[in-house]
Amino acid sequence: MLELLSNMYVIIGIALWELFWKGWALWRAGNNKDKKWFIALFVLNTIGILPMIYLFLIKPIKKKRKK
Repeated sequence: MLELLSNMYVIIGIALWELFWKGWALWRAGNNKDKKWFIALFVLNTIGILPMIYLFLIKPIKKKRKK
């Protein structure tokens, strides 16, 4: 019973990790109108790896210049 409970904590932790990264990446892809990335991020579950690639390598935040 204790082993089942510890496995449940691991699964909940992974789900929360994925939810955070996927939510952030989907929000960014939606704002950037990247339809292909949005669909890929929405459909594929990669434990946060694909969202991190999108957020940090593909579409990093560009600093706005003051005019």
